[in-house]
Amino acid sequence: MTPSVRATPSSPRSKRLFDIVAATLLLIGLSPIMAVVALLVRVRLGAPIIYSQDRPGLGGRPFTIYKFRTMVETTDATGKLLPSVQRTPAFGQRLRALSLDELPELWNVLKGDMSLVGPRPLMLAYLPRYNAEQARRHDVRPGITGLAQISGRNAISWEEKFALDIRYVEEHSLRMDVAILARTAVAVLSRTGIRHGDSVDMPEFLGSDAPRPASTSAPGASAIASASPQP
Repeated sequence: MTPSVRATPSSPRSKRLFDIVAATLLLIGLSPIMAVVALLVRVRLGAPIIYSQDRPGLGGRPFTIYKFRTMVETTDATGKLLPSVQRTPAFGQRLRALSLDELPELWNVLKGDMSLVGPRPLMLAYLPRYNAEQARRHDVRPGITGLAQISGRNAISWEEKFALDIRYVEEHSLRMDVAILARTAVAVLSRTGIRHGDSVDMPEFLGSDAPRPASTSAPGASAIASASPQP
């Protein structure tokens, strides 16, 4: 059973300062990789290189998220876009598996739309589908990675993801953020939990009124939470 841990949350100012410094250093250090990925996207998938979409941020307010493009605009005979799994070529799947498509989100972090660590920003259409508990995931800025991403990624259910998101909202600290970032590197390199069944995407979230479980036993969640300081 996952132990009950209550950390002292980091102040918004200290978390924001950490995000600015770390995102700046990451943008500088990863710029050669980003340049190579941008070139490969242009050659393999064509223009545009950057994919943008409105997503819900802090308080559910929409912002524009930026990612490297991973899909093509293939349509059927009627002109309707094919399902995303059929529009994501092997190259795009590799970018997703290594989370390289997420690198432009560092710009979102610098802008203040996102944090390095937090619940992932999902679709605007999901907002009215959350129950009151699940909606609390928007009490903090969305993140490039989070507790759910290092505890199963796409291999766990929506309800498990949301329970981990709420746990992060309640217990987050700078120490927890650093631990999650370290575990993210391991998860990306090991390529664990990148698929949900046979798909590269999670199924659409249609809503759930299921109560939040008393404890979350997803792998890694307990170890990360215990890294947070006790009150």
